[in-house]
Amino acid sequence: MKEKKNIIKNPDPERVAILRSLPLEVKQTLSGEEAASFINNEPLSESLYNKLKDYLVPMEE
Repeated sequence: MKEKKNIIKNPDPERVAILRSLPLEVKQTLSGEEAASFINNEPLSESLYNKLKDYLVPMEE
């Protein structure tokens, strides 16, 4: 049986706000697993990165 990975464990409030602020056409492309991964502050998968790359800002060092 396949394990469900779209469980939100400890949602990061900033990431929830970011996800909510994305354009609808971007949000519609995200799977439940990708959204949960993003909200849980897990590393971005390649497919999730490709969907969000136009909205990401590099971190300052």
